Amino acid sequence: MFHTLTNKRGFTLTELLVAMALSGVVMASIGYLYYTQQKSYLVQENLAAAQQNIRSAMYFMEREIRMAGYDPESKEFAGITIANVAELEFTKDDDGSGGTNFPGDEQIRYALTNDADEDGIADGTPCNIGRETGGAGGLQSIAENIDALNFVYLDSNSKPTADTDEIRTIQVTIVARTGRADQGYTDTKAYYNQQDKVNPILPAQDDHFRRKQLDVTIRLRNPKE
Repeated sequence: MFHTLTNKRGFTLTELLVAMALSGVVMASIGYLYYTQQKSYLVQENLAAAQQNIRSAMYFMEREIRMAGYDPESKEFAGITIANVAELEFTKDDDGSGGTNFPGDEQIRYALTNDADEDGIADGTPCNIGRETGGAGGLQSIAENIDALNFVYLDSNSKPTADTDEIRTIQVTIVARTGRADQGYTDTKAYYNQQDKVNPILPAQDDHFRRKQLDVTIRLRNPKE
């Protein structure tokens, strides 16, 4: 014997609209969560890349700068030849020849590749940390997206000095920015070196780039006595 279902009631239009609205809210929440997680991942990825960028450059620079003035023959030829806030040049007698004509990697200069006024602040993009050897060939980039490069020179009493013969320690500060802007972020921070907390080496840029700063203090192994 067959029974006929007599309850033919379905969803009303109002119920359908409510269900669709709730589904829309849930989907929008899921989409927003995915967007924020993806944005956070990209921010962290860009910051990590900037950090690795300057860490690699600083490791390279620290290793070379520490050997500034290396003079195994005690000829007093090698030493620091330029010691400015935005530029460092030095020589070292790696081959022990005791000669004054330093070739290749025995004469090294560091400066920004785009810093016309030589204040240690990028004058535009691109701007990188540049390394020149042998006094020729121009600056070759060793780190990209650099906004500031700053050198501070200290004597044996850890006091700032402009006398290249008195330099015993060099403090290096690098400020790098991410390769991409973050439109939801504004960098209002000023950046300072280890010695001066009043005059920034990079004033607040008020732009949408995130930045990383790295400082290192390098004690020279072969200063002039």
